[in-house]
Amino acid sequence: MSFITPPTSSTLVWVDVARCKACDICVSLCPSGTLAMVQSPHSIQGKTIEVVEPDSCIGCRDCELHCPDFAIFVTERSNEIKFAKLTEESKARALAVKSNKFNKVGV
Repeated sequence: MSFITPPTSSTLVWVDVARCKACDICVSLCPSGTLAMVQSPHSIQGKTIEVVEPDSCIGCRDCELHCPDFAIFVTERSNEIKFAKLTEESKARALAVKSNKFNKVGV
């Protein structure tokens, strides 16, 4: 359960990059390709998490529930919040990210 307020009312998933230690767990569990690792010169590991396809989040919360650093948050479900459906395109994107060692594809 998320106790942090989202940056905007339309934000479905967001990250506190200051907490992220680039463990790749959230990216490995994301079924929709919403998340990927990106290069970050300011992080200890040299990379951090990024929400690359926010509109494809299906609200499964696997990323939030498994993050050991509590760095990723998914908004609470409500009648006003509409999460995406898992599509073949999003499954393919998730597979491409995982095949690319969890890094953002197309960069």
